[in-house]
Amino acid sequence: MRTVILRRGLVALFAAAATFGVLNQAQADTLRIGYQKYGTLVLLKAKGSLEKKLAEQGVQVQWTEFPGGPQLLEGLNVGSIDFGVTGETPPVFAQAAGADLLYVAAEPPAPTSEALLVPKDSPIQSVKDLKGKKVVLNKGSNVHYLLVRALQEAGLKYSDIQTVFLPPADARAAFERGSVDAWVIWDPYQAAAEQQLKVRTLRDGKGIVDNNQFYLATRPYAQQHPKVIQTLVEEVRAVGEWSKAHPDEVTKQVAPLLGLPADITEISVKRQGYGAQFITAETVAAQQKIADTFYQLKLIPKPLSIADVIWTPPAAVAKAQ
Repeated sequence: MRTVILRRGLVALFAAAATFGVLNQAQADTLRIGYQKYGTLVLLKAKGSLEKKLAEQGVQVQWTEFPGGPQLLEGLNVGSIDFGVTGETPPVFAQAAGADLLYVAAEPPAPTSEALLVPKDSPIQSVKDLKGKKVVLNKGSNVHYLLVRALQEAGLKYSDIQTVFLPPADARAAFERGSVDAWVIWDPYQAAAEQQLKVRTLRDGKGIVDNNQFYLATRPYAQQHPKVIQTLVEEVRAVGEWSKAHPDEVTKQVAPLLGLPADITEISVKRQGYGAQFITAETVAAQQKIADTFYQLKLIPKPLSIADVIWTPPAAVAKAQ
């Protein structure tokens, strides 16, 4: 009798363990993606092709929207997401803060999809006129580097202006009520300001910044799930190439998601870079320059090595061997 009870107990124990294992597996097999109100991930989410591809690997997809790159990377850092997209500057600040992240891929440059704006009736006529003025931006976002480079080009120091750090919605409000003199912002907020507020552009990124969009993952996730990451980048690239060839269709699809009129959305869509690729040596060098610049300005506390946080696709490893 005792043997029967013991066996039953063992069976129950194994069943419980198996159930626990299944639950843990289910949790582990969810890819949590962070995205923003722009870019290829918005299109990928709308298309639904990633979910179909990853379902074949037993992986579910969970999407979370963030107002900007710094907030998204904070989510990556604390473990609330596994993968996300940001501009070129947020990963530098995140790495400097100790985030365990890896650069996975990058979109081609899109230098005109970010800009330094002033009100249409502002007396400020050039970047040089910003000396002593208040400039609002999202701290650590892609436009932070644009501001630094625009000031350098105009012969000004970063300390020559007063920075006001606010997320996009609050920044626009401060800009509209005249609490600040200029606003550095990216699409689609940039396109919305151009069309709705009739602002003037003092300087966009052309000729001074690349404004790459980077796809990043937590180091543990990328190392443990290389096949998922590869599939994800392939789908991002595919939807990007399709989008580049079909801007009108993309505009119709994305405008309702962004809550913006079609004419504003179309501007953002056409200025965006499409065709994600794995990280190249040239991209690493450009990103290293950004990291060095922010360290020299004492905006980050330590020097960084970008090459130390680049993910290598398994296929590339196999080819090298």
